[in-house]
Amino acid sequence: MTKSALTLYLAAPRGFCAGVDRAIKIVELALEKWGAPVYVRHEIVHNRFVVDGLRDKGAVFVEELADCPDDCPVIFSAHGVPKAVPAEAAKREMVYVDATCPLVSKVHIEAERHHKNGLQMVMIGHEGHPETLGTMGQLPDGEVLLVETVADVAAIEPRDAEKLAFITQTTLSVDDTSDIVAALQERFPGIVGPHKEDICYATTNRQAAVKAIANKIDALFVIGAPNSSNSLRLVEVGQTAGCAYAQLVPRATDIDWRAIKGVRAVGVTAGASAPEVLVNEVIDAFKDHFDVTVEIVETTVENVEFKVPRVLRETA
Repeated sequence: MTKSALTLYLAAPRGFCAGVDRAIKIVELALEKWGAPVYVRHEIVHNRFVVDGLRDKGAVFVEELADCPDDCPVIFSAHGVPKAVPAEAAKREMVYVDATCPLVSKVHIEAERHHKNGLQMVMIGHEGHPETLGTMGQLPDGEVLLVETVADVAAIEPRDAEKLAFITQTTLSVDDTSDIVAALQERFPGIVGPHKEDICYATTNRQAAVKAIANKIDALFVIGAPNSSNSLRLVEVGQTAGCAYAQLVPRATDIDWRAIKGVRAVGVTAGASAPEVLVNEVIDAFKDHFDVTVEIVETTVENVEFKVPRVLRETA
């Protein structure tokens, strides 16, 4: 049977960001230096394919430091951890490596600086997300007020409305966050913002790339994990930009082919923790079902690279 023609618009940039790439390298180099097992507190990045691959090499993923033995190295995930975690690791005399993305660490430093200046923090983020927990855990209890929506801004009760600053989770929707910031500035005109936007370059670039293909496509597929904040935001950005059908797919096997019957143009992108091998897997799956023409839509070129910690560079 003749396959129907379909144009596949491949968004660029997509997939791994510098922070994710660095975090994965940290686990691989730690295994090379110390041998298996190496423990990792929380998923190093939010992608099951990546986590399973590292597990096969000898990484052991746990949710809490209490689940790690004292005599094995432990790595903290790219999302960051509360201050209490490395403090406890040091108390137990554990060997540990912090794989927190440098752009998340920047937000941590920012929060501490404002705290030292006597400002209470408002954090724009998702409750329960590891990055939010890690950032809020940099300061004493009560020093960070969390808001998720514009409506939340009206409900918070700061200690002193004249002494506030705000920070954000790095993987949020650029558009949604700007609305929340506007609401904060309207209610608290003197609130202090970050010197540079907290939402990271990779999140911003991937969302811009989705917007660039949205008016060309009948459906959008975002390759990423269900617990990946930046991947979920890409689906939302696609929907807001006018995609009639936008779906998160962890793997090619998760595509619902019936839902896109009759489409002629499809967009494909990948969250910052999804490897390119999964993108190629999806492209091949489309080629099995359609006569595919691939068009790459590139909105910017990324050349950011973060170094791994010195203790691991010495063995690389």
